[in-house]
Amino acid sequence: MSADRLAQFQAAYRNLDLLPLTEERELERFWVPYGEEAMAELQQLIEDDYTLSGKTIFSGHRGCGKSTLLAEFGRRCRSGQFFVVLFSIADLFESSDVTHTNILYSIAINLVAEAAQHEVSLSKSLTEPLFKWAAKRTRTETETPLSAEVTAGFDFKLIKGILKTEATVRDEIKQEFEPKLSDLVNRLNLLVAQIQAETKKEVVVIIDDLDKLDLGDVEKIFKNHIKALFQPAFRIIYTIPIASLRDGVLRATLVSESNAQIVTMAVSKLFAKGDRRLPHAEPIDAVLQPLCEILRKRISPELLPADIATQITLYSGGVLRELVRLVNICCRTCLRQLRRGQDTIIDGAVLAQAVKEIRLDFETTLSKADYETLRTTYKRFTPDDPKAQDFLDLLHGLHVLEYRNDQVWYDLHPIVIDLLKLKEVITD
Repeated sequence: MSADRLAQFQAAYRNLDLLPLTEERELERFWVPYGEEAMAELQQLIEDDYTLSGKTIFSGHRGCGKSTLLAEFGRRCRSGQFFVVLFSIADLFESSDVTHTNILYSIAINLVAEAAQHEVSLSKSLTEPLFKWAAKRTRTETETPLSAEVTAGFDFKLIKGILKTEATVRDEIKQEFEPKLSDLVNRLNLLVAQIQAETKKEVVVIIDDLDKLDLGDVEKIFKNHIKALFQPAFRIIYTIPIASLRDGVLRATLVSESNAQIVTMAVSKLFAKGDRRLPHAEPIDAVLQPLCEILRKRISPELLPADIATQITLYSGGVLRELVRLVNICCRTCLRQLRRGQDTIIDGAVLAQAVKEIRLDFETTLSKADYETLRTTYKRFTPDDPKAQDFLDLLHGLHVLEYRNDQVWYDLHPIVIDLLKLKEVITD
């Protein structure tokens, strides 16, 4: 086994982590411009918001790069006139526990955390009621002296850990704040007013990973409690799953309440509609090259030849996470081979093994009815009923990808197409 080759693949494997780029250092190393249209839309809606309190809905396929784009957008906003609070709801609550109340509560504690990080002084009369339960709990369950932050009612690391793991605490928060939600909103507005007065910057809150909630939970939260979520008097960007926008009632509600401020991040369209099916079809180079550049920044061409990188990009369907996932699996295979004494790179055989692994993942969740929906979508570029729950589940699971140009159309994930051909569900 070559120690140098092993070290190269270990470094690439670290670079190909499936988590989005969120840290400043990661963005500087690996950021490749993409989704610029969505970025421009977000910038326009935030910067030109004369009300200073607009609410924006940001949607797109799971894995299309929304989180990384939002991190880069937040970084650009921070360099200008904005005080940005960007956080993932998943860092605080399990998806099954997310409600409109704890979304608003999450905004409050992240405002306090960001203010503390930037040494912005906030009134204790505003912050202490948010964290009294945490200080009380720490006093009763630990024998060690409390840190000054906990004594003051705020230790963000401690609070995140408790919220994530203890259902009784989440119930306490619900009982404490849900009956007087208007008080919580008023507290949010006062916190923002203090931050803006001290920093001379306008606050923008970006809540990521709401798009990873189950579709039923998204509908319940945003359809039934949209007015509460939109009540705070400052700019907020909410993420939701793309499949939720197929719900006519929910979409109408979002359009009405947000003043049509809905930004959809499209999947990178590697082929024009129908071209993928043609013999010797050539991908759109302006789309292909940025995706290949993402790989070049993370793994040496010595380990991943350009022709294999192109094949991987085409197999991704233009979904950023699928691109990284495929190479991540390839690296794992190569690391195992190196430990068995085989000198290796990512070649066609390694890629075929990664494609097989993902194909099996897709296959395990499919029913007989799903295969028929997939077949119809492949043939017509649209299902019989785009609002049917089985289709929405396939869209949410990336079996089906939504593309946009002059109209919305659908195609199957390239690896799902391979699956259907193997099963002879489609024959062309």
